[in-house]
Amino acid sequence: MNIEIIAGSPRKPSLSLRVAKHLQTILNEKHGHHTGLINLQDTIFPFIQDVWKSADHAPVEFQPIAKRVFEAHAFIIVTPEYNGGYSPAISNFFDHFPKQLRKTFGIAATSPGALGGIRAAQNLLLFNAGLFGITSPQMLIVPQVDKKFDEQGQLMDENFKLSLDNFTAEFLWLAERVANAL
Repeated sequence: MNIEIIAGSPRKPSLSLRVAKHLQTILNEKHGHHTGLINLQDTIFPFIQDVWKSADHAPVEFQPIAKRVFEAHAFIIVTPEYNGGYSPAISNFFDHFPKQLRKTFGIAATSPGALGGIRAAQNLLLFNAGLFGITSPQMLIVPQVDKKFDEQGQLMDENFKLSLDNFTAEFLWLAERVANAL
């Protein structure tokens, strides 16, 4: 199964990127899925001008990423909380593509604060519905993200492992069933 993790913070350094890197490692090494990481720090998408109906319809410089989006069976969106919402870069990114019918979405929200980006996660539930995606009800909420993951994405707080295991297990359960049904 092809899974794309969208690291939604264009900020440098990004605390949410730490979680995205960790999830990519877990899914590739422990679960054997092909998991890519689209880091919105690396590629700045212009404001939406046109919806790309296929990878070939994207501008040449965006075709490699567009190909990955069209070939993905599932997505995990990792976002920091910006003013009670998710990163605007995420909306701008997905606005370039058609609806994501029958694709599973996982939501991971991060914050250096105590609430872990829960408001951003709640807003992403509505956003994913607008994309026609199928969202896993088990979200990953990461409070005090700077104390849980180092810059390379290594888990520093072993007490958080159960939350990671629950998130990945439930996300994969749903994503595998949806992908196999197609």
